[in-house]
Amino acid sequence: MKAILALEDGTIFEGKSFGATGTHSGELCFNTSMSGYQEALTDPSYRGQILAMTYPLIGNYGVCREDDESDRPQVRGFVIGELARMHSCWRADEALEPWLKRYGIPGIEGVDTRRLTKLLRSAGSMRACLSTGLSSEEAVRAARQAPPMEGSDFVTEVSTPEPYTWEGESRPWKVPNPSGGDLSLYGALPPVQYNIVAYDFGIKRNILRCLRRAGFGVTVVNAHTKAEDILAAKPDGLFLSNGPGDPAALTDIHTELRSLLGRLPVFGICLGHQLLAHACGAHTFKLKFGHRGGNQPVQDLRTGKVAITSQNHGFAVDDSTLPANLEVTHRNLNDGTVEGFRHTELPVFSVQYHPEAAPGPKDASYFFEEFVGLIRAFQAGGYSS
Repeated sequence: MKAILALEDGTIFEGKSFGATGTHSGELCFNTSMSGYQEALTDPSYRGQILAMTYPLIGNYGVCREDDESDRPQVRGFVIGELARMHSCWRADEALEPWLKRYGIPGIEGVDTRRLTKLLRSAGSMRACLSTGLSSEEAVRAARQAPPMEGSDFVTEVSTPEPYTWEGESRPWKVPNPSGGDLSLYGALPPVQYNIVAYDFGIKRNILRCLRRAGFGVTVVNAHTKAEDILAAKPDGLFLSNGPGDPAALTDIHTELRSLLGRLPVFGICLGHQLLAHACGAHTFKLKFGHRGGNQPVQDLRTGKVAITSQNHGFAVDDSTLPANLEVTHRNLNDGTVEGFRHTELPVFSVQYHPEAAPGPKDASYFFEEFVGLIRAFQAGGYSS
């Protein structure tokens, strides 16, 4: 079946439908990773967006339920160059196409993703419509009628409705042992050293795994949980997760976070980093086409070391608005944007990229240990409240 991808500037890409049929609109963005399409598709940070992969062949290793970052694909549509008709991976549960179809996600293949990516890099992110039923003119109109990402709140759609406790390691990572049985790639989980609350703005499961393996017991709560309820739980620390949409639109969350500053050690990732900046008095801005992929170089300004990082965000912290008590600790070496900061007086730090995604593969895993150290220092009286 024929499918079309229409951009708000009137550009049309024709291709072949795969996955579900129908019409979906949203902001179109691209990801430069060579693998990890399943993790991207199930990342709640992509809520409200149509995702294009720059790597030309997608689906060649199928999908494995253990690799889901949430309970379903979150994108509104999927754009690729070529769909692999056969997949090969001993861990795979099924092929990509029936998986997308089951969740109602339309895809289009046969698209010149190189041309598409160059267009978005030149013109900036655009709204788009992926359809199997509309004419080109109708699809362009649908793209132009889609709400812009600025001002959008998708966090409410992806946040957990009820609190829950993360129950340890859901991905055992065992491989067959030639001598019989299985070999575990990890040892036993460490004992819980500190109990923390994690705000769910669209949290990825691997962040929860990394927190648990760093010795945290994690209670996950809704994005709009009041500060007084967080404090009533008496956690040792507070984690702010990744998530979708415009951080500037979440003003009620800014207010709650502001009232928690100095009362708990706080660590934020991605959207959590941006919301923390707003709570501290800074602002964010929309990037021209965002940072999405597994090859972004970031320098730790404290050590001079450079990490190859995984990123997925369309907004960034405006460093010209940072108050004097926020110190930039990390910068993107491609465009100089803020990738991390810390508070010079309070137990607060954050990072824009995803240390749990591990493209390095473990260049950035030290942040979870830094969070342990921050809590330890706070409890020892190293920070004033």
